[in-house]
Amino acid sequence: QVLLEESGGGLVQAGDSLRLSCAASRPTLGIYAMGWFRQAPGKEREFVVAASRTRASTWYEDSVKGRFTISTDNANNTMYLQMDKLKPEDTAVYYCAATSIILRTAMVAFNPRKYEYWGQGTQVTVSS
Repeated sequence: QVLLEESGGGLVQAGDSLRLSCAASRPTLGIYAMGWFRQAPGKEREFVVAASRTRASTWYEDSVKGRFTISTDNANNTMYLQMDKLKPEDTAVYYCAATSIILRTAMVAFNPRKYEYWGQGTQVTVSS
């Protein structure tokens, strides 16, 4: 069992930056990948970005490429999401997720059902 806790959300203006953190309750050995999803009101949860623990594989959703960057600090069991050039359409609750399942393709990585562990979410609101 891995407990995940997000932090760093908030209210910002379009063009601003935020950094989200996801702290795991134990070392992530045995976890294949960690990532971020988001869910806007009235919409389904959608994939944002994920990376394998070794960083051998990284997947980004097209709308965040060049603006968002995932990073991990395995020594401190923490994952980060640096979000730059934020847009109002980035407004959502952002969830940290982790999985021991090997994500062999982007299609698999994008599927929230492949992730076994989830945080409670942190709200990001971007005003225009």
